[in-house]
Amino acid sequence: MNLSLEGRSALVCGSTQGIGRAAAHELALLGARIVLLARNEASLAATAAALPAVKSGPHTFLAADFSDPATVDAAAHKATGAGEPLHILVNNTGGPPGGPLQSASPEALLAAFHAHVICNQLLTRALVPGMKAAGFGRIINVISTSVKAPIPNLGVSNTIRGAVASWAKTLATELGASGITVNNVLPGYTSTERLASLTRTRAQASGASLDSVEADLKASIPAARFGTPQEIGAAIAFLASPAAAYINGINLPVDGGRLPTL
Repeated sequence: MNLSLEGRSALVCGSTQGIGRAAAHELALLGARIVLLARNEASLAATAAALPAVKSGPHTFLAADFSDPATVDAAAHKATGAGEPLHILVNNTGGPPGGPLQSASPEALLAAFHAHVICNQLLTRALVPGMKAAGFGRIINVISTSVKAPIPNLGVSNTIRGAVASWAKTLATELGASGITVNNVLPGYTSTERLASLTRTRAQASGASLDSVEADLKASIPAARFGTPQEIGAAIAFLASPAAAYINGINLPVDGGRLPTL
């Protein structure tokens, strides 16, 4: 099986913590040179320094804030401005706050749409020409199992994640003939700060202990545990590899079997 990404470069978003950081590490292990993209320059520098070394050159980073699409657009054009193609794009950014959809403000929906759909689109438009020229491209979107079964009390997230999934499927049909695949990874309950924040909020709202909330969540998972960022990162790295060239336009749950749907 050809998993080698030697000679390839990857732009990984939200890559200073959690799933993004794990994905960058796994891609580097396969030989890809990494360009990290997140907000905090100090964290970016530390993350880049900790990545496994690769033959194609040093890992680099760019700072941008996904709440401000203009900064993401500028970073994308800076990343591609040197003329070296970026073959892999991992779209990954933090989810919107929880809460029921019926009480969500239009501003909350619009902010989430900009942070996810618009920023993904800006990055894709900047990187696709280089992918087409290379005859090799991978666009991998980290979204949520909510695209298959909405998650209670995550109304804005459920809505916007579904939009990203449809956006990705449309792109997969448009770009497949150019050697570019577009796929979505759907993490289940994963041990990240995002999950920790959601469980704290649920515990406070219900008056239950944090341990009991976590136990209830784990009871809904056939694997009986939370996933790790590294397990999600490994799925992302596989989809980025040459071995996954004929996998296109799919939603891949990585959830320990929790989803009730096929």
